Amino acid sequence: MLQRRSQALSSEAFLSLNRFQKLAFFTTANDPQGFPQDSLAEVAFAGRSNAGKSSAINTLANRNRLAFTSKTPGRTQHINFFTAGPGQYLVDLPGYGFAGVPLEIRRHWENFLSGYLQRRGPLLGLAVLMDIRHPLTRLDQQMLDWFLPSGRPVLLLLTKSDKLSRSQRMKVVREVRAAVAPRAANLSVVAFSSVSREGLEETIAVVDGWLAAGTALAEAEAASAAAAEGAGSGAAAEAQPGAEHASGIQKDPPTELGRGMEEP
Repeated sequence: MLQRRSQALSSEAFLSLNRFQKLAFFTTANDPQGFPQDSLAEVAFAGRSNAGKSSAINTLANRNRLAFTSKTPGRTQHINFFTAGPGQYLVDLPGYGFAGVPLEIRRHWENFLSGYLQRRGPLLGLAVLMDIRHPLTRLDQQMLDWFLPSGRPVLLLLTKSDKLSRSQRMKVVREVRAAVAPRAANLSVVAFSSVSREGLEETIAVVDGWLAAGTALAEAEAASAAAAEGAGSGAAAEAQPGAEHASGIQKDPPTELGRGMEEP
């Protein structure tokens, strides 16, 4: 009993340190020009319109209506960015599989989503949310087909896990992992419930780890590029004076030819 109480306290302490509780809406975009320009690291959340994606993001942030699903298809065309820290974003992708959406809008979504998943530089990983009772639908598979060739990690969140017994949940987790693992270099599969909060700690750990690693890498690359640029500028500035001192010859006033070469 003491062990269970200790585990519960440990879990509560972990969740109290959850920095995603400070998650805040930043912007919404319907084309790449609207994406944040200062982004260092992004983790995207994708799923069918009824998979519980908004509920999962709200549970992660410990809020009620940070993310929500509009009853009008127009809002769901956009990609929503939420700040998770300096240069870090959680990205809410449009829900797919919305019934009754015109063909033209569906094609726009497909082009927009596939372009983001395949070409967005700061995108580090993808969380795909699927109803645990109906995992790996055709549209889920299409989403994975777009993203898996990138080699970036994938988190499969099997939502509404409270609808199944524990043995049923574990069985589905094993089956989904076995089905996707041969195609994914870095795969996590988590049973998740916004009601019981099952899988919340694992989700926080995975997403936070992706963002931290991506930010550290981006900052290291920027520092290395700045150092290389500074070293190149310094070497160029020192090259000519150094040659003069080595020769011991004072520089003569520039001739017309020399002046023509030195002036911009």
